[in-house]
Amino acid sequence: MGHGVKRDVTPTARLDAASAASVAETLQALATPSRLLILSELRQRAMAVGELAEAVGMEQSAVSHQLRLLRSLGLVVGNRSGRSVVYSLYDNHVAQLLDEAVYHIEHLRLGLSD
Repeated sequence: MGHGVKRDVTPTARLDAASAASVAETLQALATPSRLLILSELRQRAMAVGELAEAVGMEQSAVSHQLRLLRSLGLVVGNRSGRSVVYSLYDNHVAQLLDEAVYHIEHLRLGLSD
């Protein structure tokens, strides 16, 4: 019970090998629950590492490690605010990617189709 692909919102160009590798690397980063929790919190608002660690129930060092990876993949950005760095999603595309993933999983869970 799949969904039809909306051609007007998907790129018409095919992936080349380099682009496919980049997309796979990004999706692998999203395949870790702790990273998804971090991104979900940042979807709500920008946060410093300590605040984010408390929100997701992780050690600050573990959150910092995850943020470094997410930052290297262009999923989050950090902006210095005094002595701390405040993290946020890189742009609205990251928020849309998260929203679509959650939407898709909910549709599967509920057995719905468009």
